[in-house]
Amino acid sequence: MKRYEQLAELLAADIRTGRLAPGTRLPSIRTITAQHGLSASTAFKAYYRLEEKGLVRAQTRSGYYVTALAAQQLAAPARGAVDGKAGKASIRAAAIVAQRPDVSELVFSVLGAAQEPGMVPLGSAFASPELFPLQRLGKSLARTSRFLQGPDTVASLPRGDEALRRQIALRYLGMGVAQPAEELIVTHGALEALNLCLAAVAQPGDLIAVESPGFYASLQALERLKMKALEIPVHPQDGLDLAALAEALKRRPVKACWFMTSFQNPTGASMSLEKKKALVTLLASHDIPLIEDDVYAELYFGSRGFLPAKAFDRKGLVMHCSSFSKTLAPGYRVGWVSPGRFGQQIERLRLMTTLSASLPAQLAVADYLQYGGYDKHLRKLRHAMESQFSSLLAALARHFPAGVRVSRPAGGYFVWVEFAEGFDALALHQAALAHGISVAPGPIFSARRNFRHCLRLNYGYPWSDEYEAAMQTLGALAKGQSPYR
Repeated sequence: MKRYEQLAELLAADIRTGRLAPGTRLPSIRTITAQHGLSASTAFKAYYRLEEKGLVRAQTRSGYYVTALAAQQLAAPARGAVDGKAGKASIRAAAIVAQRPDVSELVFSVLGAAQEPGMVPLGSAFASPELFPLQRLGKSLARTSRFLQGPDTVASLPRGDEALRRQIALRYLGMGVAQPAEELIVTHGALEALNLCLAAVAQPGDLIAVESPGFYASLQALERLKMKALEIPVHPQDGLDLAALAEALKRRPVKACWFMTSFQNPTGASMSLEKKKALVTLLASHDIPLIEDDVYAELYFGSRGFLPAKAFDRKGLVMHCSSFSKTLAPGYRVGWVSPGRFGQQIERLRLMTTLSASLPAQLAVADYLQYGGYDKHLRKLRHAMESQFSSLLAALARHFPAGVRVSRPAGGYFVWVEFAEGFDALALHQAALAHGISVAPGPIFSARRNFRHCLRLNYGYPWSDEYEAAMQTLGALAKGQSPYR
């Protein structure tokens, strides 16, 4: 047994016997290393192991605390533990196990550390601001705000500015999807749209099918609304495992699904048109709504985009959510939803919460879409992303351990890196922070904190010597860790 495993077992025994009661703060890393003569890395790995088992929880800037259910978990018999392997058999078995997500503290801890000044943001969820036409957009903001009249400030509540909705409807038409502008609802970014959709179709305690690995914000939404996650495996190239979903729908009372069908976060995977159509058909047969998160739709490589699952919806079950945050204006927070049959519920929830997205931001985006050359900007942005993706792949080949598996997305700005079993991406995350580099470790993308041997890397920033050096450092840190050592 390794030293971090010995320490974890020792602390688990203290929890089991009651010496460390629920709510007790564990010794600090500095204290535990001094007491046991261990390195900080070993102590972190022990705490991560306990956290992975649900025995302790990290609190930002406070430390690790014994969870309320820890003693019960240790006393109870094991129940189908999942080790996070990428093999389809192990993950498919996990797909029928419901879990109440408990990832927010880990997510906040990882993302908070990545926001320190000077970090190389390989773990970021955003692209470089240098890639967006912020000055030109600022001119649209100044011009439209100058002519904004008093009645205009309330006329568009709560569905959103009419001119903007017309422009969004034109974007749908360009994809080959007929979408009436009057049905669209403009939101405060895509995340609000997604959360409104979830609240419109599900209640606390309901079972929601999500991707595994999947977008951590979906898990946080379920956690906040006290819903349960049913994790459906995602293949890093082909996307959602439809067979696993079909099996899960037969066995469990799934209330809704929250999936990314194109350029999925974190893997970058995209479902084929045939699979998207099959997905919509499957859900329609069970009358289950689909919340389709499609924020990366415009960031495809090549000359043609990917149709959303919404294109195959005939029963109004698909709520298609997107925004301009990933392609044009991250800070403007302008998103939208094509709500299908759930428009009234979503609109009423909107009236009870935020009421409306910022009208000046809506007007500025509408003006830019009409006069600012959005398609020209998108072509330039796609070219930059594809070039940066190639640079990241080349750096991975040069610096990372042999045999590491990397996804090959056809758009978006994430790649999924899978190391050998036994690798600890959380330990790599901690070690990388000490070198001024952020990464997104796999456990933040799972309700059960699986994918410990995986991480997500962002290629949304222009390649530079700094990024090349960061990849070299990451590769050296990875090679120094078991099982590569």
